[in-house]
Amino acid sequence: MKKRVLGQGGLEVSALGFGCMGLSFGYGPAVDKRHGIELIRAAFERGVTLFDTAEAYAQGENEMLLGEAVAPFRDQVVIATKFGFKNGDPTQGTDSRPARIREVADAALQRLGTDYIDLFYQHRVDPAVPMEDVAGTVKDLIAEGKVRHFGLSEAGVASIRRAHAVQPVTALQSEYSLWWREPEQDVLPLLEELGIGFVPFSPLGKGFLTGAIGAQTTFGSDDFRNSVPRFSTEARDANQSLLDVLGELATQRGVTPAQMALAWLLAQRPWIVPIPGTTKLHRLEENLAADSVALTAEDLQRIATALGNIRIAGARYSPAAQKMIDR
Repeated sequence: MKKRVLGQGGLEVSALGFGCMGLSFGYGPAVDKRHGIELIRAAFERGVTLFDTAEAYAQGENEMLLGEAVAPFRDQVVIATKFGFKNGDPTQGTDSRPARIREVADAALQRLGTDYIDLFYQHRVDPAVPMEDVAGTVKDLIAEGKVRHFGLSEAGVASIRRAHAVQPVTALQSEYSLWWREPEQDVLPLLEELGIGFVPFSPLGKGFLTGAIGAQTTFGSDDFRNSVPRFSTEARDANQSLLDVLGELATQRGVTPAQMALAWLLAQRPWIVPIPGTTKLHRLEENLAADSVALTAEDLQRIATALGNIRIAGARYSPAAQKMIDR
């Protein structure tokens, strides 16, 4: 697997990371622990060195799973985790008070079974806490050796600038894919200006861009996509045109829609590192093969032209979750 560098502090990671959330949280019941460990280790064996988790993913259960999985090769991987929700529960709102950040850091170190966090993200900007206080607290944790790099998630331009002025931000983690391209407007130019890496989550549109989800697909009662307007039956039906175009372009290149979507992201900037997640080994292998798909300028222009007139239906978050997105 090729390598990429996030930020100006030289954090080198695999070109594709692994998002661990779905192993424990969000998309239905947690996977069997042994299966989760085997999948994480399979990702490492195939070259993945960036693994993403958070306190908010099943109240730390995901961190414990990741920590156990990477224990035999801890010093060869980059662990990213997050703070920022009250009691580690997204439904309770944000909490980035300095004391809470420290509490989360110490708990994460214990759950992960490590003595340092490679990349510590603020999961969502907390409007009640000045960004300078947040960045200053992480700066102190870095000085103490508990954290090595500072990151933000779903932060807006002003928040990124304020944080970066106190403690250099290594990476921004926000949604970015062929069906959510808003970061191109203001965020990507800012990251380029400041030398901050970008880690897109949901690079496959929460599964939609794989082509495996249609208008008639049903989700389990504990799958958060039930609350996402973009996954309503009507929106999925309306967005089928995107899948049709993506499928056609992928066929022309002899790759899968998922590989085309990931290769497109990798081609946008050399400091973009998508973190697709999966619970299946064959999907993991499919995703990682995107690292070898080199899109030409002609390919990229063809994609831009084909997608130029497509309008995506449905909001990407529920109204409650949308309120926590910084602008």
